[in-house]
Amino acid sequence: MTNIIKNFWNDEEGATAIEYGLIAGLIAVAIIGVLTLMGTNLTALFTTISNALSEAATSGSGGGGGSN
Repeated sequence: MTNIIKNFWNDEEGATAIEYGLIAGLIAVAIIGVLTLMGTNLTALFTTISNALSEAATSGSGGGGGSN
């Protein structure tokens, strides 16, 4: 029984995958945290851009027309 426990304790197979999983999880938490803190600013920015595009689309002169 102690031999099984020793083998299990010393087995490092899969450790790299677990480490990559932990790193990916930490990166995801960091991204969520940053987006949560900046969410209001991003919403205001996209609203401003949307309003500017809408205004430009409705107040345009209709194009150049050109000459042949």
